[in-house]
Amino acid sequence: MRPTRSVLALALVITGALALPAAAQSTSTTFQVRIAISSVCAFSAPGATNIDFGTQPSTAANLDLDGELTVVCTPGTAYNIALDNGQNAGPGGVDARRMSNGTAIVPYQLYRDVGRTLVWGSLVGTNTVAGTGTGAPQSVPVHARVPSANAPVGSYLDIVTATVVY
Repeated sequence: MRPTRSVLALALVITGALALPAAAQSTSTTFQVRIAISSVCAFSAPGATNIDFGTQPSTAANLDLDGELTVVCTPGTAYNIALDNGQNAGPGGVDARRMSNGTAIVPYQLYRDVGRTLVWGSLVGTNTVAGTGTGAPQSVPVHARVPSANAPVGSYLDIVTATVVY
């Protein structure tokens, strides 16, 4: 008896199913994923709020107002915020900050503490505000005082530059 074609086809299918697969080959390698982070500090929006004492009578004294600086630094980065003397400072520098209207002046001062006893200047480690970055914006208050508004009528202005040293 001769096997039929269907039996032969079935035998081939069974033989193919039972055959072992050819051994697969592979190889591996490794690679690095790397980044270098550098420290950075910057003033972030709004950066600084203006200190505007508004309209005051010339008899006003010890006018207190607060402003704010916003700084963001790399986590763990030590920083100091310095304030310059302003554009109209007298010969006493940081101790003689003044707003001006032509030749007329109104003295004022900027402080690091709410009690207004620690003058804020630009000597790192002496009269600046120190902090450590968190990676998030940090608010730093600026405390201001006008000891006396006894000056001629007019609008007075000074511009102070804040610098973050890190």
